[in-house]
Amino acid sequence: MNKTILVTGATSGFGKAIATLFAQKGFDIIINGRRNDRLQSLKQELEAQYGRKVIALCFDVRDKEAVQTNIALLQKEVSQIDILVNNAGLAAGLATIDEGDTDNWDNMIDTNIKGLLYVTRQIAPMMREQCSGHIINIGSTAGKLAYKNGNVYCATKFAVDALSQSMRIDLLPYGIKVTAINPGMAETEFSLVRFDGDKDRAAKMYEGVNALQANDIADAVYYCASLPPHVCVNDLTITCLTQANGFYNIKEAERITKK
Repeated sequence: MNKTILVTGATSGFGKAIATLFAQKGFDIIINGRRNDRLQSLKQELEAQYGRKVIALCFDVRDKEAVQTNIALLQKEVSQIDILVNNAGLAAGLATIDEGDTDNWDNMIDTNIKGLLYVTRQIAPMMREQCSGHIINIGSTAGKLAYKNGNVYCATKFAVDALSQSMRIDLLPYGIKVTAINPGMAETEFSLVRFDGDKDRAAKMYEGVNALQANDIADAVYYCASLPPHVCVNDLTITCLTQANGFYNIKEAERITKK
């Protein structure tokens, strides 16, 4: 029986790389995202290149009713989901707490926390019933160490860290693994989204830093998902060589050295 993976936020970055790698490894794929054109393009690409079954679900994880409706319909088509990757997430803006945009705050909280919860709430009972499964939550080094102007984004990723720990406890009796993967600086659309499409400002975030790439995180996800049944990686933090943690990187080191 082929194994099936569901990846949220699969239209770009980590999600797209994860879906592609797992298709290459022989998994059937369920991809989710808000941009239907990108979803359909990825579906066609994976089916043509790897010959895997691909289901595309176009909905926003922030929309509780849409999550419930789509997963209910999905359950009529697939009998088992082996891996859930809660990847949908974003950062919006970079401002001090006294000047932050509350719409940005709502967007981050609704996507990074509530969206993860909505999807997990629908998939976890399926895994509980089958007494197996693996939930992989994509967190961030921002959930380990807060940084200047990161406030609400950091708070959402600290929440992902806490939720991952709690999920692991709640689901342990049912043989369900829970892994939190926390990437550092990664050169994807992340900064482009954070700065509302400002390409120049986004590019400056990576100057002088040999950042992680989406495929690096996909490799880590596959490693965690392919371990023996009795082995679970609980928490994995990944940075590029030029980043020591969520705050301190090679650019900060150079600034301090020049003082």
